[in-house]
Amino acid sequence: MKGIICVNPFGEPKESVHQAKRLKDEFATFGVSAHIVSDGYLKNYISDGKIRENLSCDFAVFLDKDKYLSACLEKSGVRLFNSHAAIRTCDDKGETYIALAGAGLNIPETVFAPVCYNAYSEIDEKTLYTVAEKIGYPVIVKESFGSKGKGVYKADDFSELKTLAETLKLKPHIYQRYIPFRTGTDVRMIVIGGKFLCAMIRENVNDFRSNIALGGKGRKYEPSAEFIAAAEKCACVLGLDYCGVDLLFGENGAPYVCEVNSNAFISEIERITGVNVARAYAEHIIKTLKSK
Repeated sequence: MKGIICVNPFGEPKESVHQAKRLKDEFATFGVSAHIVSDGYLKNYISDGKIRENLSCDFAVFLDKDKYLSACLEKSGVRLFNSHAAIRTCDDKGETYIALAGAGLNIPETVFAPVCYNAYSEIDEKTLYTVAEKIGYPVIVKESFGSKGKGVYKADDFSELKTLAETLKLKPHIYQRYIPFRTGTDVRMIVIGGKFLCAMIRENVNDFRSNIALGGKGRKYEPSAEFIAAAEKCACVLGLDYCGVDLLFGENGAPYVCEVNSNAFISEIERITGVNVARAYAEHIIKTLKSK
């Protein structure tokens, strides 16, 4: 059994490299060879009307969001962890919420910004008044693509909302209701093979965003059965082998879906919880492949 671990070639974050090395080491304990490969060296292309590739592997752990490469690998017969469809859906926050809608999960009220192609077009204030009327202030504004809390903003009044709408009008973005009950706090839940593995609570006293990259602090957390069920349902609906589900505390402590990360980093949660996340993921991949 041979595999590759794909990382982005353009200044990939140190967390991604750490993740790849951890997985490679854990695969080795099971006698499985897994090589770390920069996406820049994966020469997938179309020739004579067919996908061509220069790989010989049984699986790929895809620690990137290159939708063209993931699609090529999958179409050429490589089993991806996670799948192309799952990664693509999670990469776009708007698509994530659409996919999760109707699954019985608590999702903040969400409005999708209209697509704008012209930098000189004026923002329709009536649209923004409708957003504010439906959601109420403050409004959370999220770019559809981004991680580590980047591209997430809070508009406390119409002036701030209009400024953000103008700044982001050429980017896909969404508007969401602010969940005020425990500001700057969320729970990161790791789910592997559809089953909850471990969790940490993240708190940031200086920002409404709890991300570690923005100064949030994590500590080990034992989530309620309701939180576990919500995280596992997210993973199931989105078809994820591995993910980090971020849940907010709603009214009476009910879990609300904040985001779902298909390539959630493991260094901090392994350190805080003492759980070997990389080993659990490697073991899931091997069992999945052997069961085919």
